[in-house]
Amino acid sequence: MVLTPLPDSRTEPDGSAVIRVLCYNIRSMRDDRAALARVISACAPDLVLIQEAPRFFRWRKRAAWLAARTDLVVLGGGATAAGPLLLCSLRATVERTEDVLLPLTPGLHRRGFATSVVRIAGTRIGLLSFHLSLRRDERLAQAELLLDRLDAMGVEHAIVAGDLNDVPTGAAFRRLAGRLQDCWAVRPWGGEHTFTPDAPRRRIDAVFATSGIEVLGCGVPAGLPGVTEADLRAATDHLPVLAALRVPATRP
Repeated sequence: MVLTPLPDSRTEPDGSAVIRVLCYNIRSMRDDRAALARVISACAPDLVLIQEAPRFFRWRKRAAWLAARTDLVVLGGGATAAGPLLLCSLRATVERTEDVLLPLTPGLHRRGFATSVVRIAGTRIGLLSFHLSLRRDERLAQAELLLDRLDAMGVEHAIVAGDLNDVPTGAAFRRLAGRLQDCWAVRPWGGEHTFTPDAPRRRIDAVFATSGIEVLGCGVPAGLPGVTEADLRAATDHLPVLAALRVPATRP
């Protein structure tokens, strides 16, 4: 399947920015790293919100390898955020970053958020990458903490993306979609389901945006240049979600 391409990155005359945002669970880079790099590069993202980044021995070196292979830079996150990672292109100017560890439930994985505020052209954008719990009650509590953290960032426009471990009818997914735009639901483009790559039947990965951001298209890409279906299956155990968004210029 070949899709009508999403808009390329650009700066509008009024200072607003068209940006490409990628959400991707990379399973600690335990799969085909070369295929993973090809997929990310072919998406031509300005911002990449990653889940399950390497967290253990030499994790910074592996994150740096991925950034270098995709012509991006490490913005924040990784082990210090318990897995969420942020990458960006040189188009972004970093204002601040903060990694947030969430309360630990005994017997379950530590979770966290990778957050940042960046400027692209005339815009100011908050970013938050997340990976919610497998357990329903903890997942819903983490969704509430996510919204609290977003409010505390003090930005008008923000992009939130991650692995919800929940489907659109689930409580945590509905909580986020009730406050933010679910970009695939607003302007579907490409595929819907993200898990598993061999037989995707569930949409558990999503890009969300605050209300002032215009969604130009969002979904699982297909027909990426230089990327095969085998690459998508080999890169990791999730499919990527790519969004094109128009962010208004920051008001003085």
